[in-house]
Amino acid sequence: MRIPRDLSGRAFAQMLVRKLEYRIVHETEQPTHQRLAIPDHTELRLGTLNAMIKAAAKHEHIEKSEVIGLL
Repeated sequence: MRIPRDLSGRAFAQMLVRKLEYRIVHETEQPTHQRLAIPDHTELRLGTLNAMIKAAAKHEHIEKSEVIGLL
């Protein structure tokens, strides 16, 4: 499965919130779970998006392709 090339940071963050039960926190809050910094860019670079997908997949104990399928 291919990684989308035109995904924004906000769209990726919203997918994590809706489908993987992440929550958005501000920099000053102390999370009790994994923290994933997502740049607020209109289009994420492919390498940046790939790294965030891998991190989310590892944290959720699922395959990278499953996270891509949620996009």
